[in-house]
Amino acid sequence: MGDSDLIIRQAQGEWETRDIKLIPYRQHMKDLSKRFKSAEFRYIPRFHNELANALATLASMLSYPGNVHIDPLEIQIRERHGYCNTVEMEPGVHPWYHDIKRFLKPKEYPEQASGD
Repeated sequence: MGDSDLIIRQAQGEWETRDIKLIPYRQHMKDLSKRFKSAEFRYIPRFHNELANALATLASMLSYPGNVHIDPLEIQIRERHGYCNTVEMEPGVHPWYHDIKRFLKPKEYPEQASGD
């Protein structure tokens, strides 16, 4: 999945890859695709590409161990964003860092009297 219509259409073979810098990547992608039973390239509009961005970030963090088998990654799509699942605080209860924050807060001193 990706948010570049150009790249996805080139991967699908619908459009020709003309940029000389992208041709080796296109060939590498074709070679890698042959290793799978099936491969699908899907265009996702940029405003719906949160999953594509997450997968790209995850992929960039992993080192590929050569010819070692990598188990498939199972992805569960939630109905709402993760931050919506945060634990709500009870009214009147301070977070664990409240006292530390209060201690570190700059103290307000009364101005010194003039004429010293």
